[in-house]
Amino acid sequence: MALAALALWLLWGNWAVTVSAYSVALSGLPGGFDGFRVAQVSDLHNGEFGPGNARLLEKLRAAAPDLIVLTGDLVDSVHTDLNVAISFARAAVEIAPTYFVTGNHEARLADYTVLREGLLAAGATVLENEGVILTQGTDRVLLYGLRDPAFGPSPTLPETEEFLILLAHRPEYFEGYAAQGADLIFSGHAHGGQVRLPFLGGLVAPGQGFFPKYDFGLYEESGAVMVVSRGLGNSIIPLRVNNPPELVIVTLKRE
Repeated sequence: MALAALALWLLWGNWAVTVSAYSVALSGLPGGFDGFRVAQVSDLHNGEFGPGNARLLEKLRAAAPDLIVLTGDLVDSVHTDLNVAISFARAAVEIAPTYFVTGNHEARLADYTVLREGLLAAGATVLENEGVILTQGTDRVLLYGLRDPAFGPSPTLPETEEFLILLAHRPEYFEGYAAQGADLIFSGHAHGGQVRLPFLGGLVAPGQGFFPKYDFGLYEESGAVMVVSRGLGNSIIPLRVNNPPELVIVTLKRE
């Protein structure tokens, strides 16, 4: 019975989609964006939660976001299925405007161009070292997306007087993002440490090694806030332990 219970717990911890909701107070946020809701989907790795990702999309719709951000590794370079990624994006854009930045797995794809064109055709916006202005009434913020450094060196962030929301797959560069003026950062990549140990947190993350500093949740540095998603799918390590898949919902608050 104990083994069966353990097996069920592990199954739930890799099959269920949990929702982590944060309310983040931000200095300098324009008033029109007070209460603005951002849904973050990260590191799907071609995962499917129900046929056509129905369970994931149901939770996404229920959250009623104003914006959806896809922060890299939407596909997996080991077991790639572009149709899963593109179909998910097509459904996401029907819920809210959807923006995508690459992760290291997209950089490994020989047919990344096919994925990119498919996402654009689905209605998603692909940001590769570029930004767009988002408006709420007369208020504006700059949403900027960094291409994953596996494609090549990333440029410095643009100098701007706008409130800057940054999409960047890798959280280990948080100090650099903050130093360059990012106000709010959405990242993934760490998979929550893959295995989460009681009282110790994540076990290992790419780019950070054992007991990573930035595994999941909220972090602050020099006035900037970073949101790190545990992600949804698996890749080289096929099993999550004490670390269920996560859809992140962030409500922005004017400090």
